[in-house]
Amino acid sequence: MRQPPSSRIIAVLAIFATIAAGAAASASTPERSGSTDAEAIVHDVTGEVLGTVRFHLFHSKTFVGGKLTGLSHGFHGFHVHAVGICDPNATDPSGVVVPYLSAGRHLDVEHVGHPRHTGDLPSLYVSANGTATTATENDRLTAAALFDADGSAIIIHALPDNFARIPTRYSATGPDAETLATGDSGGRVACGVIVPSH
Repeated sequence: MRQPPSSRIIAVLAIFATIAAGAAASASTPERSGSTDAEAIVHDVTGEVLGTVRFHLFHSKTFVGGKLTGLSHGFHGFHVHAVGICDPNATDPSGVVVPYLSAGRHLDVEHVGHPRHTGDLPSLYVSANGTATTATENDRLTAAALFDADGSAIIIHALPDNFARIPTRYSATGPDAETLATGDSGGRVACGVIVPSH
């Protein structure tokens, strides 16, 4: 029997609450039928654990949520990147250390510009006490995208994400290549490899 709309809304809100709280949903819950769960333990460049981001893939939607600490106050770019390697000592081709460059670019299955990348997520807002809680849904993050041959990672950037929103009144040429690649969200300050959870 099809659930009434109010019941479905309550069920979705319950999933968000579970993810944000960091608790695993019960295996006997009907909503878990045909679902996949994943998680990323997020570290900063010193190796400090900042928290966990969880992914609940259910039918055509992925629910993303988590609670993080130890970040600077304000908005931060928050994206799934294309490679599941979080090396804080990664180097660019010239040998300069660029933390988490190992995670590659934004996950971009369809080869489009920011903010339409597969891995583009709403910005992370960090309160003055350094904590952030996030909960969102996404219909582009599939298991195939997250768990391809080289995996994927969640990245927190140093700066806000402008989502390539550069109106022509500010720039006659619109967003440049860097803006279309990253939303000008700056360096990578934290990373977590996304792995299936059980």
